[in-house]
Amino acid sequence: MVIMERLKSPPPLVIVSDLDHTMVDHQDHDNLSLLRFNSLWEDAYRRDSLLVFSTARSPVLYRELRKEKPLLTPDVIITSIGTEIAFGNSMVPDHSWVETLNTCKWNREIVLEETRKFPELTLQPKTEQRLHKVSFYIDEGKGEAVTKELSVLLEKRGLDVKIIHSWGMNLDVIPRGGGKGEALEYLLKKLKAEGMFPVNTLACGDSEHDAELFSIPDVHGVMVSNSQEELLKWHTENALNNSKLIHSSERCADGILQAIDYFKLGPTLSPRDDSEFLNGKTDIANPGQEVVRFYLFYERLRRGEIKKCETYLTSFKESCQQDAVFFHPSGAEKSLRDTIDELSKYHGDKSGKKFWVWVDQVLVIDNIPGKCIVKFDKWEQCGKNAIFGDLYQQVLLVNDTDGLLLLAEDERKCCTTTVEFTSKGGGCLVWEQVKQIWSEESELNDENSCWII
Repeated sequence: MVIMERLKSPPPLVIVSDLDHTMVDHQDHDNLSLLRFNSLWEDAYRRDSLLVFSTARSPVLYRELRKEKPLLTPDVIITSIGTEIAFGNSMVPDHSWVETLNTCKWNREIVLEETRKFPELTLQPKTEQRLHKVSFYIDEGKGEAVTKELSVLLEKRGLDVKIIHSWGMNLDVIPRGGGKGEALEYLLKKLKAEGMFPVNTLACGDSEHDAELFSIPDVHGVMVSNSQEELLKWHTENALNNSKLIHSSERCADGILQAIDYFKLGPTLSPRDDSEFLNGKTDIANPGQEVVRFYLFYERLRRGEIKKCETYLTSFKESCQQDAVFFHPSGAEKSLRDTIDELSKYHGDKSGKKFWVWVDQVLVIDNIPGKCIVKFDKWEQCGKNAIFGDLYQQVLLVNDTDGLLLLAEDERKCCTTTVEFTSKGGGCLVWEQVKQIWSEESELNDENSCWII
């Protein structure tokens, strides 16, 4: 497993979260709850815990969501309703999980043959048709009847399947051995076999798809406040006395943070909510804190929210070695201290705009006495705050499950960043070198792009 390369001991926490309407709040167009979770995860958890996304989306639609929302890169991604598992940034597939599902009583051709008998069913796009998943749109109000009749037909043909009806308009057929719950159990067994069984696991969801996650013994669970009625009904009928499962009073990612606090699974104060984040002392054993702190300052400086910016710029400059170097993604080399000085020119240049900065996969890649090297992706996203059509160009009207939204086309940029720190007395980290290269994921990666640090 790719994640074993960095784990030194059993992870204190594994978070397993659904995406749409759980980790991602489609009504929160500023993505504040997601960004709040992101900064906490990179600050306090990334170095030794595991983040797992478990979604009904196919890998194709998952990648589309990553282009739309400031999602962190998970250690493990479970897609297609638990029928596909992949690891790391490169989404390396878990072939043994494929082999496991191949042993199930499953045959796509038979599923397709039997479902042709139902005019109520319409095949979803090719991207949603997977090796162990066949997906349809279904006429409203027909889900229960079709599920019952189709189950009988497929059983007679020798198949053992799950038929999942969701959101009143989707119907998916997968092997009985697949699903979000089975995929999580498989992952936990794999971690246990490697001597890395997690101290705590928190499952997070909003729909009946996620009920399987909450049925696994010794797994904590949170149903976010905006959970569907079908999941709440399932809870009443099946898990009302389960003390490890709560219904949060907060939506989506904020509900996840609430559950971490309720079950006492670790820190819950996001740096975005910490009024003293600039004055806090960095844990030299966790240089990710220094990275998160600097780029949160950078975001707020450019939005004009830092009142005493010169004081803090002086402080950051003093935390850089005298001869510290910054390698710009364009290839230019300059003094890191001079780069910090230049930041004052950009104070408030993004004021009134939807400008967000986040860091992803902040990990120590080399650690020797007195020095460490940290690598991460640094993202910037800037929207044009479109409200009424004539104000801006390239405005898109998007019709999703939450209604009609008015969105401006955003610019997203990403640099893979490497920072070399040295430590000095008093537990302080000193910036020695910053090197950035354009990420392949960046949507604007030419040398003329405005990129500061």
